[in-house]
Amino acid sequence: MNPTPGKPPTRPRPGPAVALGLVILCIEGYDLFILGAVGPSLLSHPDWDVTKSTLGLLGSLTALGMPLGSVAAGWAGDLYGRRLPMTVSLAWLSLSMLLSAVAGDLALFGATRFLTGMGIGALIPLVTAYVSEAADPARHSLQVGTATTGLAVGGIVTGVVGRVLLPEWDFRTLFLFGAVPLVLIPVVWRLVPAVVRDHPAQTLPEAGTETAEAEPDESPNRLRRLLAPRYRRSTLLFWAATFAGLVIVYGASTWLPTLMVDNGYDLGSSLEFSIAFNAGAVIGTLGAALVADRGLLKAATVVSFLLAAVAMIVLSTPQPRPLLLLVSAVAGFGALGTQALVNIYVAHAHPARLRGTALGFSLGVGRVGAIVGPSYLAAVTVLISSPKAGFYAFVVPAILGAVLIGLLRPGRRASAPAPADGPSGTETPLAR
Repeated sequence: MNPTPGKPPTRPRPGPAVALGLVILCIEGYDLFILGAVGPSLLSHPDWDVTKSTLGLLGSLTALGMPLGSVAAGWAGDLYGRRLPMTVSLAWLSLSMLLSAVAGDLALFGATRFLTGMGIGALIPLVTAYVSEAADPARHSLQVGTATTGLAVGGIVTGVVGRVLLPEWDFRTLFLFGAVPLVLIPVVWRLVPAVVRDHPAQTLPEAGTETAEAEPDESPNRLRRLLAPRYRRSTLLFWAATFAGLVIVYGASTWLPTLMVDNGYDLGSSLEFSIAFNAGAVIGTLGAALVADRGLLKAATVVSFLLAAVAMIVLSTPQPRPLLLLVSAVAGFGALGTQALVNIYVAHAHPARLRGTALGFSLGVGRVGAIVGPSYLAAVTVLISSPKAGFYAFVVPAILGAVLIGLLRPGRRASAPAPADGPSGTETPLAR
């Protein structure tokens, strides 16, 4: 339905949008990190005959569903608004986690992880775009970054729950908590607007593209617009940087506890490292977002990639326990925090009418890294007997990501705000 003439729809307020995004991504972070938390329990399952290679395959199955969810949800979010796709994705994610909890064999469990991956892939671009459009332009990176720390907070919750309940409880019980998103559906329907619109005062400093001016290409094919000359270079660099970042994120989420066990720590200790990893992602992302809002988004993202490489090298060496926990926190920022910054960068670089598609394709194509990450780590740990090999395997994608972000060209600050959904900058209903 068209908005009443002279009374444009009320723009979502930043506070509620950030809070809702934080909660949704917290639940998503739980669903993401749960496989890593139960990894040691899976390896010791008496009936399923799980090996390290199998664990890597399960992580890759989860990641395999993510590109489908990311691309479809990003496109649907630009075409139909954020509300309906977000509601469907929450329901899908909850039902998939419930199926994981009741899976009676390894094949069915693997299938449910694929379905869960589709839900996870859908929600990140939708939530990032929604919060980006509600954010105060002067605090855009901080507010979007605050919402995206929900992934790390969910990882902390996963570590705490795993620490308390494992190995005494059946690991499948932990998947029951994944049904919580069902209670958020009415909240999403009430708070998330049905139209896509930019903030009327939003500018896009240091976006890496020149998107702050009116687009000459108004093709309805959004992928074609992303690959047009204006966007092509930054689009391809964002895709490749997301690939590198997600190799780190999903490799770490699947393998970090197991790598710590292989280095001589018990299950409880490895879960403490996982908690430190995610706490570092929260604190580091917020700090980096404050820096990014001062016009240093590119520098903050490059440094965060490099911190991931340094932290993983240090984690592979014998260190006093307090230092290892601290470096685990730095590694968390270098993994989850880095990908949050890349997502913020993509949101900065595109107007509202293209933002969901840009995020969806960036995450969708980059999800190949999420698919490759767990199996890549599994292959390294199988082929190289040293317990340090898994940590060193993270260094290559971390350095690659820093180089790719460094290749982005500085964007020009807009002389006028980016247009919203109409050619005159007025808000118009989305195409049906």
